[in-house]
Amino acid sequence: MGHGDTRADRATKLMALLRTMRRIRAFEDAAEVASQGGVSAFGQTQGTSATVRGPLHLSTGQEAVAAGVCHHLVREDLLTSTHRGHGHTLAKGADVHRMMAELHGKATGSNRGKGGSMHIADFSVGMLGANGVVAAGLPIAVGAAQALKLQRKAAVVACFFGDGAINRGPFLEALNWAAAFRLPVLFVCEDNRWSATTASATTTAGDGAAVRAAALGVPGRTVDGNDVEAVSDSAGALLADVRGGLGPRLLHAVTYRVKGHVSVDPASYRDAAEVAAALADDPIARAERVALGLGIPSTDLHAVRVDAEAEVATAVAAARAAPPPAPEQAYEDVMTLGAGVWR
Repeated sequence: MGHGDTRADRATKLMALLRTMRRIRAFEDAAEVASQGGVSAFGQTQGTSATVRGPLHLSTGQEAVAAGVCHHLVREDLLTSTHRGHGHTLAKGADVHRMMAELHGKATGSNRGKGGSMHIADFSVGMLGANGVVAAGLPIAVGAAQALKLQRKAAVVACFFGDGAINRGPFLEALNWAAAFRLPVLFVCEDNRWSATTASATTTAGDGAAVRAAALGVPGRTVDGNDVEAVSDSAGALLADVRGGLGPRLLHAVTYRVKGHVSVDPASYRDAAEVAAALADDPIARAERVALGLGIPSTDLHAVRVDAEAEVATAVAAARAAPPPAPEQAYEDVMTLGAGVWR
C-alpha cells in the first residue's frame, strides 16, 4: 500500500479489494458449473443440463487485476473489456443479478439476453462492453477517451486487454493515437501468459507490453498481477497521472489464467507443474494471508466468501427462473434508423 496509509487504512482497503475478488470468483465458479458442456469449440457437445449457453471465458486467477484497477474508478469513468470480461464488469459496479441473467440469455439480463458472456455491457456503470475480437477494445477505448476530451469531461477510460492483443495492429494504432492527442486512458495489459491455446512467450518478440508502450511515448509500469495491493498502488499512481492531464499510461500486470481458454477446455496442452505453481500463487489466498497478518479475523474473511457465494447463488436461481427475450424483440437493438429511434 502507499506509504501514507495507516495499518487500519490498509486493512480497510484490503477488505474492500477482497470483497470484489470474492464476488468475481464466486460469480465465475457458478457460471462455470452452469455452462459445463456449453460450447463445442473443443469437440464437446452442449449438455442438456447447461443453463449458460455459448462460449464462457473465465478469468479465474486474474481477479486481482480487475479489483486493483477498478478500485480507483468512479461511476463516470468508462471501461472497455475483453472476451474474458466478467471480472472487469463486476469490479466496475455492474449488478450481479443482471449479469447472471445475461449469461443465461434471459430478458432480465444487462443486455436483455442478447449479448451473453462475450459481449456483456452495462452503460449505466460506464462499462462499454466486452469484445469477442482480440484487441478490438483498444480503439473503442481511445475513441471514448477522445470524446471525453472533446467534451471537456473529467472522466477517464480504463482499457483492459490481454497479452495476445499486443501482437495485433489495434495495439499500435490505439497507443499511438492516445499518445499523439494526450488522451485520458489507462491501458491495462492483463498478461495471463496464454493466447487461447498458445503460450504467448513463443509468439511475442522483444520485452513485452511496457517496452512497446514506452516506444510510443506511453509511460508504464510492470507489476505482479497476483498481488492486489501492488496492482492497486500502481494503478492509482498511473490514474493520477492520467487524471492530471499527462496523457495515457500503461499498466502491465503479469498474472496467470488457471482455467482453460473456455469453460469446457481441459487445457491439457499446459504443463501440469506450471499450473500447480499458479494455483499455489492464487491472488485471493495471497491477499487473505496479508489480511491475517494485519490482524483481520479469519471469521471476517470467511464471511466475505460466504456473502459472495450466497449473493451469486440467489442470482443463479433468479436467472434460471427469468423469461427469455420475446421473439418479437429479435431485431431490436440491432441498428439505428436515425432521430434516436432504435430497431
